[in-house]
Amino acid sequence: MDVMNIVMAGVWFAVLGLVLGLALAVASKIFAVKVDERVEQITECLPGANCGGCGYSGCAALAQAVVDGKAAPSACNAADDETVEKISAIMGIKAGERVRMRAQVMCSGTHKHALKKYEYEGALDCIAAARLGGGDKLCPNGCIGLGTCADVCKFDAIQVKDGVAAVDYRKCVGCGVCVSSCPKNVIRLIPFDAEHWVGCASHDKGPVVRKYCDVGCIGCKLCEKNCEAGAITVDGFVASIDYTKCNGCDKCVEVCPRKIIWSATAQDGGLIIERNAK
Repeated sequence: MDVMNIVMAGVWFAVLGLVLGLALAVASKIFAVKVDERVEQITECLPGANCGGCGYSGCAALAQAVVDGKAAPSACNAADDETVEKISAIMGIKAGERVRMRAQVMCSGTHKHALKKYEYEGALDCIAAARLGGGDKLCPNGCIGLGTCADVCKFDAIQVKDGVAAVDYRKCVGCGVCVSSCPKNVIRLIPFDAEHWVGCASHDKGPVVRKYCDVGCIGCKLCEKNCEAGAITVDGFVASIDYTKCNGCDKCVEVCPRKIIWSATAQDGGLIIERNAK
């Protein structure tokens, strides 16, 4: 009798499992969420770095946003022109004009040129250091130089050299993750082919800048006055370049008394930028 009870219990469990399995199979058909095949196609086109530079959690999320019309086919900064064209073709639209970008560190305050207010011995993280009085440098806008940007770069395009981050253009795809990771906001995205940039982000007046950095922008406006293209202006005591106007004439580089307006062609072939002021 006990054996029959065990056998019957096993049979009932088998029948119950079969019924529940069939019910789940039917439910999966009825309540199935249709996935647009274009999402998978676009995901396959994307680099797959899942860097987050586009503002989405990963490549699959961006692909879904493109299909939903919430992001443009060119939203991935790490994608090349061919990839953008493929994604546009999948979506059945024309690829728009796209400007390739690169990251640029707007700071020249290496250990040799920027004064410090204390010796930092904490975690090797710029965000952590920034919580201690804004970092060890006296300049409130200087690169902290602990490499948080290098740590988050999925393309190994950033190194820290002499206390300042430097970008390797050969590897940089302009994803922008380093920009959002910098607590000092000294990393900017500029056109990849840009000839010049200003190696300072300080907004203090000249006399103040001179007290903590011997290469910081002093807002003298010599660059602005000598730029015939009107591409460089001084606003908030720091120079900035309008890349839609810059013609690469080098005049601003020549007249800058602090030698912080850089020319890409003068720096290691325009590949790795570092501070080499005399």
